[in-house]
Amino acid sequence: MEYGFTTAAYVVAAVLFILALGGLKNQESAKRAIWYGIVGMGLAVVATLIGPGAGLWWLSLILIAGGGVIGAFLANRVQMTQMPELVAAMHSLVGLAAVFIGFNTHFEIGRVMAVSGGIEELANCIANATAATLAECDTQGLSEQFKGFAAKIAQKSPTEINILRVELFLGIFIGAVTFTGSVIAYGKLAGKVSSAAKKLPGGHALNAGAAALSLVCLIWYFNTGAMLPLALMTVASLFIGYHLIMGIGGADMPVVVSMLNSYSGWAAAAIGFSLGNDLLIVVGALVGSSGAILSYIMCKAMNRAFVSVILGGFGGSQGPAAEIEGEQVAIDADGVAAALNDADSVIIVPGYGMAVAQAQQSVAELTRKMRAKGKNVRFGIHPVAGRLPGHMNVLLAEAKVPYDIVLEMDEINDDFPETDVVIVIGSNDIVNPAAQDDPNSPIAGMPVLEVWKAKQVFVSKRGQGTGYSGIENPLFFKENTRMFYGDAKASIDALLPKID
Repeated sequence: MEYGFTTAAYVVAAVLFILALGGLKNQESAKRAIWYGIVGMGLAVVATLIGPGAGLWWLSLILIAGGGVIGAFLANRVQMTQMPELVAAMHSLVGLAAVFIGFNTHFEIGRVMAVSGGIEELANCIANATAATLAECDTQGLSEQFKGFAAKIAQKSPTEINILRVELFLGIFIGAVTFTGSVIAYGKLAGKVSSAAKKLPGGHALNAGAAALSLVCLIWYFNTGAMLPLALMTVASLFIGYHLIMGIGGADMPVVVSMLNSYSGWAAAAIGFSLGNDLLIVVGALVGSSGAILSYIMCKAMNRAFVSVILGGFGGSQGPAAEIEGEQVAIDADGVAAALNDADSVIIVPGYGMAVAQAQQSVAELTRKMRAKGKNVRFGIHPVAGRLPGHMNVLLAEAKVPYDIVLEMDEINDDFPETDVVIVIGSNDIVNPAAQDDPNSPIAGMPVLEVWKAKQVFVSKRGQGTGYSGIENPLFFKENTRMFYGDAKASIDALLPKID
């Protein structure tokens, strides 16, 4: 009965997770999709706790309650601007869990194999037993000696044990790479680690060497089951995760977050194989494949090869960058307001600076005032704006900006030449013409929003810095561009009473 209930609950939970992913494709269905995910996860946890092999109830409940309290605290404390680093931190925990479960599986195999003669006899008996003779197999009482996961291992044949060793080995490898990679990604996104691409002397050769060592350790561990190759592989994979992400520059961090999301999914799937948990396999595969697809989509939007991002990333110059001529010309709120009052069409391009200043509500109010005057106001969203896919869409939806005026880059790029005014709020790389004009630029070939083709461009920035990736932007020096310096929220708030 308990097997049947758990299986049915897992099937329902898997369907709910699929519905949750499908509902996240647009803002209208996103809230409902989140609830699908919440209900599915709740059902999965309950089914696991009361399912076969369950035990240590008090410890399980304490850990669930503790995790829930920590999660609620973080959810209330973390700002939207901190979501990218929070996601990276959560990925690190999934990777670490995969490492711990992998080592626990290794220790449990060793404990069970200590009575290998009886185990092998039990496994052979179970394999050849009929329904009538199955109860007679366990003459040594091994099923009573081992409980929970160990009891499952006790029923495996030597071939199945070897398969389990490969599964746990891969789980530890992927989990360790995910753990250190996610920690470094968190540090870069939170500003605790330099966003510049940095590698140790030897660069790719070190990564290749660590990967080769891991492969040798896999063969060694498969044949011996010893602890040493498992430990050596863990150290090598921890290094790979650290060194790979350190070698990726700030402009590629949205892809890195998505990639680590995929890694965490595959780590969860590996855990599922080790534990014999079908739902973990399904969920891990869903997360892993969706993260990989999202990474591919973003790489395509940036005109980048996925392998190139992982092995190198933006941040390294391809040659001497083109010289930028001219100077940045500032403008005040009166000048921007006058241009907006005279404009018929306006496009707003939000970036991470809008999120940092928490200016989305002010931007939404400015949009409402201009639309009330009959102006055609729209938003242009780049796929990698905000250091996290969908970051800008979420902020604008939170401020109740109508979904139908929030357009993707491909939908709006052809409209800039007929646009009177473009307001760029806290963006740098995604509106940088050097991507098209300078083959030596680190972002050469990256598709960008062609805002410079509009009649007038106003750029809201705190100062004359180069932004998160450290790449200079010729847009700021163009004749039709004016720099609207200051905090984004304060700057937009200053415009509101001047829109007549």
